[in-house]
Amino acid sequence: MTQIATVTNNYVIDLALNTISIGKQALVFVNSKRSAEKTAEDLSRQIKNVVLNDLSEKMLHALPKPTKQCERLSKCIKNGIAFHHAGLVHKQKEMIEDEFRSGKIKVICCTPTLAAGVDLPAFRTIIKDLRRYSSRGLNWIPVLEYEQQAGRAGRPSYDDYGEAICIAVTDSSRKEIVKRYINGEVEEIYSKLAVEPVLRTYVLSLIASGFITSRNDLIDFFSKTFYAYQFKDMDKIKSIMDKMIHLLTKFEFIMKINHTEDDDSKNNEFTSANKLDEDNKNINYKATIIGKRVAQLYIDPLTANYLIKHVKLVNIKNEISFLQLISHTSEIRPLLKVRNKDMEDVNEFLLRHNVFILEKEPEIYDSEYDEFLSSIKTSMFFYDWINEKDEEFLLDKYNTRPGEIKVKLDIADWLLYSTEELCKLLKMHSVVKEIMKLRIRLQFGVREELLGLLRLKNIGRVRARKLHYNKIKTIEDVKKCDLLKLVQILGKKTAIDVKEQVGIKVDASKIIVKKNKRKGQISLLDY
Repeated sequence: MTQIATVTNNYVIDLALNTISIGKQALVFVNSKRSAEKTAEDLSRQIKNVVLNDLSEKMLHALPKPTKQCERLSKCIKNGIAFHHAGLVHKQKEMIEDEFRSGKIKVICCTPTLAAGVDLPAFRTIIKDLRRYSSRGLNWIPVLEYEQQAGRAGRPSYDDYGEAICIAVTDSSRKEIVKRYINGEVEEIYSKLAVEPVLRTYVLSLIASGFITSRNDLIDFFSKTFYAYQFKDMDKIKSIMDKMIHLLTKFEFIMKINHTEDDDSKNNEFTSANKLDEDNKNINYKATIIGKRVAQLYIDPLTANYLIKHVKLVNIKNEISFLQLISHTSEIRPLLKVRNKDMEDVNEFLLRHNVFILEKEPEIYDSEYDEFLSSIKTSMFFYDWINEKDEEFLLDKYNTRPGEIKVKLDIADWLLYSTEELCKLLKMHSVVKEIMKLRIRLQFGVREELLGLLRLKNIGRVRARKLHYNKIKTIEDVKKCDLLKLVQILGKKTAIDVKEQVGIKVDASKIIVKKNKRKGQISLLDY
């Protein structure tokens, strides 16, 4: 058994330091983003002989404006330690993984998001947390998740063997870990089709594609799936399929086609049970135009119906209407939870914008009320973003990190695009225009007054705001603006590029920035 020197009073830190001392690398798995950051910081303070200034500087400026999270990561990276979780943007995650492969980063403290699908040179995985809080309290993590984490150690591409180490504070917990994870069985894998949103989506897609045309075809198709094999009760599956067909018909996403119907049968007031059963076998289904589009957009039909139902209520056009609408869909989850300290702000926002909320507010004692409030808080988050609050502000107010912000914005854009497409089919053209504007505002995080300037290449929220502040508010203003002023605002290269975009040729050789002058300042004589 390897003896680990006690350097600190923290087993995880000591194991990580030992890994570095023998010239190896490690992944430290923890349960939360906050824990990943703290563990990385605690470990980096123990490292004295590693200084990666260049890499630290790159990480600090991975975002246009560094956040506190960027600063924390940069300090850890300087000592060859990193943290990795869903709150980082893709560029930061990619840099960390690449530099870990290169050997510059020695230890990554991470959440289980790094446990699957990566091949990294980790000799050790140190699994700090094997229990996690859920709605049912503190529970052991699944055996499959443990195996994914342990399986990151000793990858064949890098090592002959590896070590997966679990932290057991007491003898009883050590025995439980051995029983549960070393000698235990992996849990059963369950079909994703058992989840209703997935099932609804697939049933509509099968009918919309023409692959399935009748109830019998649908049941026959699903009877051959892993879902049916696992579920075993075919009568129950038939009942579920009938429920799906009824729901999609009610939403007007699919329609019945009865090929045996004739004029006489339509006029008959009485139909026998046998005749009804026989007719059911001859009923085919096809997707409506709007049903086909819902299938192509790949959103839950329940969400599509919810969007259609409420968007028809739009009278006063306002961004709040659409932001709250998409914030109360299953696709945008997890919603931002409303804590006690948030109640005053959320209620104030709701009162101020209540006229624009399309959804009826539930009664305060209804089971749906908490989720409704969460949708309001989530729409507040989007509203702050389009009113030019930066990542640092959103991190402080909503505890939402840059990587999580990016994910939320991407999903919101997808939902707004879906709403836009559905409104086109509903011929709600004025609403389409509003949603198109909102999508651009979400993409750039700007107020509506900057939309005209964003048409220019290389002009984002910061440069557009600078131009607007200097009374350059439209493309026409850019054309008329003196080049010297534009250079002072945007810099030489961008100013020339912007002028040429609006059709004005510029001789760059005549613009000289004096070295002894303030950055961005140009001598009038030189100009």
